[in-house]
Amino acid sequence: KLIGEVLELGKQVLYLVPEIALTTQLIQRLQRYFGNRIAVFHSRYSFNERVEVWNNTLADKPSAQLILGARSAVFLPFNDLGLIIVDEEHEPSYKQFDPAPRYHARDAAIVLANLHHAKVLLGSATPAIESFYNAKQDKYGLVTLNRRYQDLLLPEIELADLKESYRKKRMTGHFTERLFLLMQEALAEKEQVILFQNRRGYAPVVTCKACGVAPQCVNCDVSLTYHKSGNELRCHYCGYHIPLMETCNACGSPALDTKGLGTEQVEAELTAFFPEAKVARMDLDTTRGKYGYQRILDSFKAREIDILVGTQMLSKGLDFDNVSLVGVMNADNMLNFPDFRAHERSFQLLTQVAGRAGRSGKRGRVIIQTYNPFHKILQQVTTNDYMEMYKEQLDERYAHNYPPISRLVRITLKHKDFLKVSTSADWLYRSLYNSFGSMVLGPSSPAVSRIRNQHIKTLLIKLPKDKPLKHSKLIIQKIRNSFQSIPDFRAVRFNVDVDCY
Repeated sequence: KLIGEVLELGKQVLYLVPEIALTTQLIQRLQRYFGNRIAVFHSRYSFNERVEVWNNTLADKPSAQLILGARSAVFLPFNDLGLIIVDEEHEPSYKQFDPAPRYHARDAAIVLANLHHAKVLLGSATPAIESFYNAKQDKYGLVTLNRRYQDLLLPEIELADLKESYRKKRMTGHFTERLFLLMQEALAEKEQVILFQNRRGYAPVVTCKACGVAPQCVNCDVSLTYHKSGNELRCHYCGYHIPLMETCNACGSPALDTKGLGTEQVEAELTAFFPEAKVARMDLDTTRGKYGYQRILDSFKAREIDILVGTQMLSKGLDFDNVSLVGVMNADNMLNFPDFRAHERSFQLLTQVAGRAGRSGKRGRVIIQTYNPFHKILQQVTTNDYMEMYKEQLDERYAHNYPPISRLVRITLKHKDFLKVSTSADWLYRSLYNSFGSMVLGPSSPAVSRIRNQHIKTLLIKLPKDKPLKHSKLIIQKIRNSFQSIPDFRAVRFNVDVDCY
């Protein structure tokens, strides 16, 4: 209705979605209402197709009145923009990290709307803490929808204890007794199942049982992931891959074992346990190509697929009316991630995944498998208590001075020589400390400290929200100029990312 009102005024509308897969479902719905006034813009389209949308937007043509796109659509040359909708505004995929420009599409959309004197609608069932904080500070208006569409009941969420299930030997593969039983029931009722596992590949690590060595990437500081489909070990950072060896490269033992769980392995287990069911996988490996997403989503919608296994792209607003059960294979990986937003992101992701169940008449069920069923975040997910999560996380942000209480600037240094990047990081820390004091954290190595043969060091600066950013920018720029004037550091890559989360 809001889109229709703006289009009637002869203005353009930008509709941003976090995942290309969502454009597939949305375009069909929007075309029913707005016909051929819609243009789609994202990276899976060819260069010529994107140029055509660019030119049509610039010329304000009737075929480009409503632009549906991923984050890059925010840079289209709008003539008369009246409304921007940012769907699932909490999604991390709106943030562009590398390469530059480093920006957040949600924040860029707000700036763009300001330039055009347009309205912005941020939509989310689990808003980003900074967005909800802004609404509570009366910077944004807040509209709350307390009921599900068509008054549907929220799904019933249960936590399944992996520790107890393994101890009592009540596991079937990687499935707890409860999840396995509910999958059998759903399939017997001709209902569909979605399973979420946020790791692609078959297993994250292959180890030797004799000496414990795991094959590592030659370019990155990370172990190689086993992909059974190509019988190879692959690096998810640089693309390096080798065939799976028959014996250990270190000691020659043939006793190789896989550790951990990926989407391929879940798919293989399901095919073995439910030979009658049609199982499909939706991750980066199966959705390559322009119509990769569409093929899988269309098949699932047509009920040609009984069980769909996937990574986080499954969580982002997809709508299927026959899904009665959603299973989360392991919730602990997200909760234990070394990031100040790990708990917030876990709550958002699990709540969004759970929301795929029961989107028609029957109430859906969600089983979350975990080693720690008493974790506060998991308890909040089961009761759908966003406000409690928000208050707890905000208290922690106040205590440790993290956004939205402060602004974060991350400086990343990269070089192929470890000693050079370490020396330059120490020099940079001393220079920043002289200006910002204890608000500088680091230098530290990220979880993956070498990618494509570039060693990485990061420093964080916490800047107070109440002081203008301009002064801090000038100081950082001055220090950067001094850094790059030192002959030894000239080859070190120096990247600045403001609001780096």
